[in-house]
Amino acid sequence: MPKRRSQFGQTRRLPSGRWQARYTLPGTEQRMNAPHTFDTKLDAEAWLKTVRTDMHRGRWSAPAEDVTLGAYAERWLTERALKPRTAVHYRTVLDRFILPTFAASALRSITPDSVRTWHALLQTGPTYRAHAYALLRTILRTAVDDGLIAVSPCVIRGAGKAKRARAIRPATLDELATIVAEMPEQLQLMVWLATWCALRFGELTELRRKDIDLNAGLIRIRRGVAWVNGDAIVGPPKSDAGVRDVHIPPHLLPAVRDHLKTHAGLELVFPSPRGHHLTSTMLYEHWWPARQAAGRPDLRFHDLRHTGAVLAAQSGATLKELMARLGHSTPTAALVYQHAAADRDKAIAAKLSELASRTT
Repeated sequence: MPKRRSQFGQTRRLPSGRWQARYTLPGTEQRMNAPHTFDTKLDAEAWLKTVRTDMHRGRWSAPAEDVTLGAYAERWLTERALKPRTAVHYRTVLDRFILPTFAASALRSITPDSVRTWHALLQTGPTYRAHAYALLRTILRTAVDDGLIAVSPCVIRGAGKAKRARAIRPATLDELATIVAEMPEQLQLMVWLATWCALRFGELTELRRKDIDLNAGLIRIRRGVAWVNGDAIVGPPKSDAGVRDVHIPPHLLPAVRDHLKTHAGLELVFPSPRGHHLTSTMLYEHWWPARQAAGRPDLRFHDLRHTGAVLAAQSGATLKELMARLGHSTPTAALVYQHAAADRDKAIAAKLSELASRTT
């Protein structure tokens, strides 16, 4: 006998003459049957109405034969509008750290205790441990929103944040000068812009002639490039705040003009030797010996952005101005640079005392 649709779920008459009711779990394609059959169609529909009412009032919870974390996570991942690099990262975190433990677990069976045990036994570094916990927490919070579970079992405070494994020491101006001198001419401006304009590597490698306004002395950041499985993916910056205009310090403008005349490609400002996007491997081939020559084997290219942010803070930039210049959407990261500048101010004060002591 054909299925008969009700306003919520479905009812059908069984060969025995009794009626069956079923519905689809919110956020999934899994269909759930009522725990028993009914004498009449009206009884089956009444049961469906009760389930639907409980869902609307937030009093409903999924039955014991709940959807598994594995099935729900797959659907969760496909329904998100993620940037390619983020999607690949989430896929990796799921496959390596979450699904081996929880793939077959019903959502309702995942408890705070089981999450704590899983988190404690994760065989990875602090960054991936934090990312794995944060992703599991996000997925399970969505399950709460979908009405599949009443509360999230992810209750470990601070587990979703990775503590910085190393303190970044900004480069000095002398160190920067040495590094630039050791780099090929076509990459020297990249080092200066990464520092004085605090640009990300992906923003620099996608920078185009049309993005630089020499008359106004600024760079318009509208795109970035990320490498996913060996392919260059061009898209918007890391966040909405990443779309910004960054003024070039006046002392760099002659170097920018010279680079555009001598080294830039037809479109890309920093092209690879073949005219495509420059890769990090191509950069680091020259970066590693250059930083070694400056006595800074610890300095990563991304640390130049940190250096530039500290310099901007030392110049007196406010928290809001730092956020705008760096493309940060929250003040947390920008505060780090202000604190670093405050430390520098302490050193300056000490130097002033030294000068005072020499005159007394």
